[in-house]
Amino acid sequence: MKNIIISIFSIVFCTLVSCSSADNCTKTIVIPSRSIITPTGSAYIPESQSVVPCDYVVTPIQEQTPLQNFSYEVLNFTFTPDTGNNTNRLKFDIKLNNPNNFVIKGFPYFTVNVDGVVSSSGYTNGATSTCTEINPNSSCIFSFDNQQSLILGNIQSIQLVNVKYYLTE
Repeated sequence: MKNIIISIFSIVFCTLVSCSSADNCTKTIVIPSRSIITPTGSAYIPESQSVVPCDYVVTPIQEQTPLQNFSYEVLNFTFTPDTGNNTNRLKFDIKLNNPNNFVIKGFPYFTVNVDGVVSSSGYTNGATSTCTEINPNSSCIFSFDNQQSLILGNIQSIQLVNVKYYLTE
């Protein structure tokens, strides 16, 4: 997916549509579709077009990449398919490590496998500690505890696949 996004951004952005005079010259630019990762999940923005002055300079959007020098440790990860109260429960504590010599500000992004379906989220709803800032050469424990009604469906298992940390600054 990332390679596709990079390829799209490397393609020519602008298509010249009309230039009636030097003072009133406009062109239509094509803004490619893109995916954006946020603490609450990801968003897909479809391709769009915009009419701009001919001297408008198109600046490609930088791809959102996770922090490279980052590690995590699973302290506990427990999924209870049926709590006995017509709910399931996901509870986990994950130690996020910043081995860098600078403060990192951003959010962790968790990839899980739910009954064979892999998805990612920031898991901010239900989190008691979100680790939006981690000091240099230190750690933060991201804690999550949430119950969901079984009326929404029965989940048999949830397994943690990966944790990435995205910078916001």
